[in-house]
Amino acid sequence: MLSDIEIAQKNKMEHIVQVAQKLNVKEDDLEMYGKYKAKLPLSLIDEAKVEESNLVLVTAMTPTPAGEGKTTMSIGLVEGLNKIGEQAVAVLREPSLGPVFGIKGGAAGGGYAQVVPMEDINLHFTGDFSAVEKANNLLAALIDNNIQSKNRNLGIDPRTIVWKRVMDMNDRALRNITIGLGGTTNGIPREDGFNITPASEVMAILCMARNFDDLKQRLGNIFIGFTFGKKPIYARDLNAEHAMAILLKDAIKPNLVQTLEGNPAIIHGGPFANIAQGTNTIIATKMGMSLAKYTITEAGFGADLGAEKFLNIKCVAGNLKPKTIVLVATVKALRHHGGAVKEEYGIPSVEKVTKGLENLGKHIENMQKFGVTPIVAINSFPNDSTEEIALIQAYCNQKEVKAVEAKGFAEGGTGMTELAQTVVETIENEKGQFKPLYDWELSVKEKINTIAKEIYGADEVEFSPKAEKDLRQIDVLGLTNLPICMAKTQKSFSDNAKLLGKPEGFSVTVREFEYAVGAGFIIPILGNMMRMPGLPSVPASEGMTIDSNGIISGLS
Repeated sequence: MLSDIEIAQKNKMEHIVQVAQKLNVKEDDLEMYGKYKAKLPLSLIDEAKVEESNLVLVTAMTPTPAGEGKTTMSIGLVEGLNKIGEQAVAVLREPSLGPVFGIKGGAAGGGYAQVVPMEDINLHFTGDFSAVEKANNLLAALIDNNIQSKNRNLGIDPRTIVWKRVMDMNDRALRNITIGLGGTTNGIPREDGFNITPASEVMAILCMARNFDDLKQRLGNIFIGFTFGKKPIYARDLNAEHAMAILLKDAIKPNLVQTLEGNPAIIHGGPFANIAQGTNTIIATKMGMSLAKYTITEAGFGADLGAEKFLNIKCVAGNLKPKTIVLVATVKALRHHGGAVKEEYGIPSVEKVTKGLENLGKHIENMQKFGVTPIVAINSFPNDSTEEIALIQAYCNQKEVKAVEAKGFAEGGTGMTELAQTVVETIENEKGQFKPLYDWELSVKEKINTIAKEIYGADEVEFSPKAEKDLRQIDVLGLTNLPICMAKTQKSFSDNAKLLGKPEGFSVTVREFEYAVGAGFIIPILGNMMRMPGLPSVPASEGMTIDSNGIISGLS
């Protein structure tokens, strides 16, 4: 099997001008970053064309730690659709350097279903993450400067500040720190900490903004903390929104790249799905829908996280209506949920797959609750047995859902034509009517209970004393009509990572709340969620090399 680098080198990239022509975008409309990357102007978004386009969401069953290949399937599906004569574009999230150098390696697809230039996309790309980081940290600096100021002090109570600094790297040592040490000229000492950049509310705002004016308003609405007089303080009180928007003036524009087969891909924004909304920007999705007949997008982790948030938050906020959902499953993940340990993931076991199917079945049922007919894409691996594949297809057939073996990793678009044809036929024949699971106007507890019981399968939701106190504050701040962005483990339907498969008879506990007023959602924290990951004992970075000619290996 060729490495990702070798595959990319064997496929000659087209100039980005040629890629743009496939979307009928003129060269004069491109802001080029070299030969193979370009920014797209927001003026290309056409709401009338958005209404006519076909939006397809790619999500997955509850994943193993390495993931089940949603990005690979999304890119492969675009290759497959173009292979059968349809016009399709991928609209994906940007990778974070934390996972790139941590446990997962790169995040630009894999095998013959990649977006390129892969190294650029996985690393600094067009600087969007850096801009988000700088805008976030500008606000942090303004907050501490105001506390220090004698002339323009707003009376911010340092004990109530919720805004943290960010950096795009896994660094557990920065989770909890003390700042302002070293004397009176260095600020007021207080406890602080760092989040990873994808967990910044600025990233969430970038992904929820409908246009530049909306971006500025949302930045101004960022909640910071309280004054000593219990008055809420927002970024607009520090006159921060315009300066932050200046740093994001280019980052708000989606990025155009290409797949290995020369088809267009738009990559923009990158929030995680276990602690944020886990989808690319509304602007990028609408850009794709304005330019192509089929727009293929993905949402992070399993369908209980990324897809639920995509459907209940992003689709409602952006007035988007997906036509179908592709639910990625792997035999490996089914073995995992059937009781296989890591060392057994590659060993065929009809018994374990049979038990693991209950996890896939719950995700199928959940997607049907949104009024959309899902399609199961079986991401093919060499150690899958024919018996296991047949078992999955028979199970899905009983649920009146099509299950297609997808070979995008090994064969590119050629191995994805059956899935592509199934997507087209489903959209043309099923005529599903998307509907969100809950009304935003319900109470906060009602919305949380709906998600926990309908999507997770929980019997009840418990609220800690801290959470109850936070709920009262949410009511005082007038935020009760915002949607819910659950923060929980991606490893289980529950808030306990050890409960695999389709757990039953469990409750979930809301430990506390955060409120992303600028992004426009409330974040219940379930279990011990962290916004700054740590590196694994053997990080992916240890397997990376670069030679004297700048050729990178191991970034896959």
